Amino acid sequence: MHRRRFLGASLAAGFAALGLSGCDAGRPLRFGIHPWIGYEPLYLAEEFGWLPSSVTLQKGQSALDSMELLSSGAIDGAALTLDEAIRVHVDGTELLVVGVTNVSVGADVLVVKKDIETLDALRGRRIGAEMSSVSGILLLNLLATAGIERGEVTIVDLPMDEHVAAWKQGDLDAVACYEPTASAMVGLGGVRLFDSSQLPETIFDVLVVTRKFAALGQGSVRDLLEAHFAGLRHLVRNQADSIYRVATRQGTSPAAVRSALASVMLPDLASNQRYLAENGRIERVARDLSRMLEREGLIPRALEVDRFCDSEFLPRSVA
Repeated sequence: MHRRRFLGASLAAGFAALGLSGCDAGRPLRFGIHPWIGYEPLYLAEEFGWLPSSVTLQKGQSALDSMELLSSGAIDGAALTLDEAIRVHVDGTELLVVGVTNVSVGADVLVVKKDIETLDALRGRRIGAEMSSVSGILLLNLLATAGIERGEVTIVDLPMDEHVAAWKQGDLDAVACYEPTASAMVGLGGVRLFDSSQLPETIFDVLVVTRKFAALGQGSVRDLLEAHFAGLRHLVRNQADSIYRVATRQGTSPAAVRSALASVMLPDLASNQRYLAENGRIERVARDLSRMLEREGLIPRALEVDRFCDSEFLPRSVA
């Protein structure tokens, strides 16, 4: 399960210099999406008719669906975590980050046994994490923050859906996870020791498109972002209605939706412009993250592009 499930001088200018600007791909932007609170603005945009015909949503159940479709060329873009985007790019499908949907401020959690009261006490312990997912990113960052060497802990690389069973069997002392696994662990006696709110602006979800489509379908990419911000506006300004709609679509409770919303920050247009600026936060985190993934043997090489994101496709303003 690659992606947590919700409860269940710009490159565009460079393309223009090559004579590619304004030459639409001639078909809609095929965009992969799966259930997650940060992606709800696009689901809402589609529900309210704010998603233009130039964009079609390819709905899957997890990020793995979108990653496979991107790699095969079946879609032109997707909503992914930043580390997932890096993996797809390094594997050969070159991507461009064009929007930031959410920043984790508590959605990603380390749950521990009650006798582990500090991060230092993790030394010598067995920690479960799905290293190919965002939980692996949380774990690697918290170890670095605590000054704990990789060899001082035993990392048990397990798919998220196996964490509860391993915890029940006593195979793990701690687990890096996200909802609903985190709540399940707490229900089994675990304690939340650390979460992504202690790693400010580190874990991002983003909107990406292939560089090929960014060159040929600039209008469609802008339409995608307009729709995202239209949905975000409704989510923020009409939260009661939005929570009901999300809960109904996801088959969960309004309380669970409110909890999910509290665990993320949903960047507005100004924040997106700041995040996607040249040498801005996304590019700096992406470089550091790719080097970390390379060191851990999770990707074959680090990012080798000057720019991994571009703010040129963002709307000039939103109502």
